[in-house]
Amino acid sequence: METQGKIKLTFLGTGTSIGVPVIACNCPICKSPDARDKRFRTSAMVSINNQNIVIDCGPDFRFQMLKQQVEDIDAVIFTHEHRDHIAGLDDVRAFNYILNKNIPIYGTHNVMEAIKTEFPYIFTETRFFGAPQVTINEIDNNRFSIGETSIMPVLVMHNKLPVFGYRFDGLTYITDASFIPDEEKHKIFNSKVLVINALRNSKHISHFSLSEALSLIEELKPERAYLTHISHFLGLHEEVEKKLPENVRLAYDNLVIEV
Repeated sequence: METQGKIKLTFLGTGTSIGVPVIACNCPICKSPDARDKRFRTSAMVSINNQNIVIDCGPDFRFQMLKQQVEDIDAVIFTHEHRDHIAGLDDVRAFNYILNKNIPIYGTHNVMEAIKTEFPYIFTETRFFGAPQVTINEIDNNRFSIGETSIMPVLVMHNKLPVFGYRFDGLTYITDASFIPDEEKHKIFNSKVLVINALRNSKHISHFSLSEALSLIEELKPERAYLTHISHFLGLHEEVEKKLPENVRLAYDNLVIEV
């Protein structure tokens, strides 16, 4: 991979599709006073080459931008079309108004078709007043660029649904995966940082469990790894962290790392 600028990764959200705490749940994790056990829906922001590139904007997008005091974004790239990853797109309107610019969005054809179905008012011939202003960029499983930033998609499977992870130089970010084909794993080797989903302790049809994620990390051998897309079934942050290998940590909302 070619060397680019220093990368800052901000974990905007590290929770599963219903977040943590879960509505109406009284389990110890959902009632935990530890801020690291409070998880918005999974999303991240990669700051590189003087650009802010958001990966997924789910239903918590507005709160995430306010929490991080983000004043500009240069693009949103989508991993896949599930609502917990696209439902916050309407809130890019604030950037349209204040910065007077369209926001480029990147994703597969299927992702873009889902967005058009979810937000039809964005794409009418006569633009609905106040609708988000976005520029569609369809991508496939080939390297693409946003400004000076080169990005390599990594095709993984979310049960039977194809999902893209993304590699930015030494950083590889993968969420909502249950299987990675051997031909895609070579894109991940030699990562300085690997972010990978670990939903819970027991096996799940469409997400890696903790043990599966740890086995994959051992196989791919990144220098460091962070676990994301975490449900309340995984356990308390403080207790789970004690059981992890030295180079593996649980990600948590608002964690910022450099690569």
